[in-house]
Amino acid sequence: MTGVDRLFAREMGSGGTPAVFLHGFGGVGGVWAPLQEAVASDRFILAYDLPGHGQSLSFPEAGPVKIAVKAVLADLAARGIERAHLVGHSMGGAIATLTALSQPQRVASLSLIAPGGFGEEINAPLLKRYAGATDDASIRVCLAAMSGPQHDVPDDVVNKLAAARAAAGQTEMLAHIAGLITRDGKQGAIPRESLAGLDMPVAVLWGTADSVLPYKQTRGLPPRFALHTFDGDGHMLAEEQPDEVLFIVRQMMR
Repeated sequence: MTGVDRLFAREMGSGGTPAVFLHGFGGVGGVWAPLQEAVASDRFILAYDLPGHGQSLSFPEAGPVKIAVKAVLADLAARGIERAHLVGHSMGGAIATLTALSQPQRVASLSLIAPGGFGEEINAPLLKRYAGATDDASIRVCLAAMSGPQHDVPDDVVNKLAAARAAAGQTEMLAHIAGLITRDGKQGAIPRESLAGLDMPVAVLWGTADSVLPYKQTRGLPPRFALHTFDGDGHMLAEEQPDEVLFIVRQMMR
């Protein structure tokens, strides 16, 4: 869907309880392509460009996470989707979690990949550098810094991000959003007692070498959350360990 007051979403597949993909800061829905194609084999999927990103760059009041939560819920309602599985990475993980806290009856499961909001610590300098990266080389350097040391950055991801950042106003918007996320060098944290109230299945996937959001933010998670630890991997798990991430996500949707 397009339009200044609607989120853009890539659509794929049919049937089943829909799956919704929420990318991380500075990304676009298209970076989910390999995961989308696999999941879409047995269900309808949506991969949003979140407010202020990609083809949702001009979404009204883009920036605050609460705007993204409202936008996702409104778009799902407009589509007649009453319940969906949510898969969120980093900032998208925070949005998925807050969506579930806002309207839990709408969320069938949560698959959270290094989610934002699980602690105050965040690598603000790296995020701000990433916000200003526009050419292939600088984007690749930032993604490599976010990944585990043994992983190469996929060319197709770099190409998609560079294409999105060529749009007028995109880097300025990313700088604005980065400032909101990392105010005073910290991110806002979702209280653990709020997380404990979530009663849908929740999986949390986190790399021990995450340089953006430290792995120690997994401490004190509610006991019913399924924590999947990736030793030596970084923040970009969907690219670093695509097969394992796909397996866990599909398990959550069964």
